[in-house]
Amino acid sequence: MPSQSDQCLSVILPAHNESTALPVIIPAVMDELQRLEITPEIIVVDDGSTDQTREMMLALCIGNPRLRYIRFSRNFGKEAAISAGLAVAKGEAVIIMDADGQHPPEMIPTFVKHWRSGKEIVYASRVKRGDPAWMMLAKRFFYRIMKLGSTVSIPEDAGDFRLLDRKVIDILNALPERNRFMKGLYGWVGFRLQAVPFDVAPRLSGRTHYTVRRLISLGLTALTSFSVAPLRLVSIAGLLVSAISVVYGCFILFEHFAYGGAPWGWATLAVGMMFLSGLQLLCLGVIGEYLGRVFEEVKGRPLYVVAEDSVNMRTDRASEPSSDAKVIKL
Repeated sequence: MPSQSDQCLSVILPAHNESTALPVIIPAVMDELQRLEITPEIIVVDDGSTDQTREMMLALCIGNPRLRYIRFSRNFGKEAAISAGLAVAKGEAVIIMDADGQHPPEMIPTFVKHWRSGKEIVYASRVKRGDPAWMMLAKRFFYRIMKLGSTVSIPEDAGDFRLLDRKVIDILNALPERNRFMKGLYGWVGFRLQAVPFDVAPRLSGRTHYTVRRLISLGLTALTSFSVAPLRLVSIAGLLVSAISVVYGCFILFEHFAYGGAPWGWATLAVGMMFLSGLQLLCLGVIGEYLGRVFEEVKGRPLYVVAEDSVNMRTDRASEPSSDAKVIKL
């Protein structure tokens, strides 16, 4: 590990419509890194913002070589934004934190302290969560399902706020998959971990961009990428239904020959058919989710498309950024 005075630490800030928060977060992060006598690099990845983020960041980048601004051609999602930052980060370590102010920059010295002591991954563990009760139950159920069919350990109270050593970053950049669940990938690579408890701060402005629909989509990506539990549950359900059908069939035969009772009529047959049809469709849906992920992977499309990069703009010495989009493949 280089001496402290020669160390470079990169901070990745995925941002979507955070033009109000970024002018506050960037100076705070820069101050913390300079106080530690570490060469700072701040990478803001604009995930298709529609507010004034672009104009504000272009102004901040003028005369500041330690600040890099990458803008996507559209909204590709937070997982893609984090991957883009990791692909270009030059530091011996990288800190990933939200640009909305909920991840306090004051925790950076604690992260660096554990990193310098030999930890390759230092992650922030949420002490208090402001989620509604139904969401807490849904997340608890999700992590229980993940544990059933996966060998990857994912802390329930950990998010993307963490420090990654260079060796971890190199492995993540080498992974070819495009349907990414970053928390699962952090757990998959292993290495020495250190949890740091923290309280989530309120957003500086606006509201969260993670809707229920996007959370469900991310959850399905996680399940199909790191767990075979849904497939196993489908197999178990099919086995149970088959066993119940055999037992029930034997009961009907016994009743008919022992007591002369007639088999039940239309209602029983209709309910049974509807139940089995629904179970079959459910099984096909689960299998379809896995096949859909395979379909997305084999197409080989890039994880994201970069429309502007402040580094290229400085190199070209252009007054306006190029309109040609650059495709980056991981």
